Amino acid sequence: MKTIQPITLWVNGQSKTASVLNAYGINTTLGTSATFYYSLMVVNQDGTLGEQLAQGNLTMTGDEYLNWGDDDDYAWNWVAGQLNLTITGDFIQPESN
Repeated sequence: MKTIQPITLWVNGQSKTASVLNAYGINTTLGTSATFYYSLMVVNQDGTLGEQLAQGNLTMTGDEYLNWGDDDDYAWNWVAGQLNLTITGDFIQPESN
């Protein structure tokens, strides 16, 4: 998971702020495409991961897919770019006591 520059979303009649991007591959057709699931999440005041505000799927194809290789940063940056988000770092959830 990655921290992102916070964005405000309208969810069920309220403005809420997402500051974490989660993404992972859900389907790959080797040599052709990869589909990623993403979600935008809230961070609670105690630093733990909160509610999901938005989610969906994105499919990488063509030159973007061919340039991906096995570079995780490339995939994260591609997902963020598709959603017009700015990654600010890694999300590290605090350890529970």
